[in-house]
Amino acid sequence: MYSVLLESSAERDLRQLPAKEFWRIIEKIKALAETPRPPGCRKILGSESAWRIRVGSYRVLYEIDDVSQAVKIMRVRHRRTAYR
Repeated sequence: MYSVLLESSAERDLRQLPAKEFWRIIEKIKALAETPRPPGCRKILGSESAWRIRVGSYRVLYEIDDVSQAVKIMRVRHRRTAYR
């Protein structure tokens, strides 16, 4: 079981979401504790430990630390702005 940590930037992103999207994304973030690399996740090019999952039109950008068994949520952004 991995621990899931939220960066302050991800908390800010989550607070700005509509309630329906917020709860969908929270469920996916919680699921990362059991499966940090779920089907459909992608490694972000140019980074050693950064990954992303899709949740509708939003992307959850996170890093996995297998040694300490931690998933650190970096950002939760709309797909238009997720990779800028």
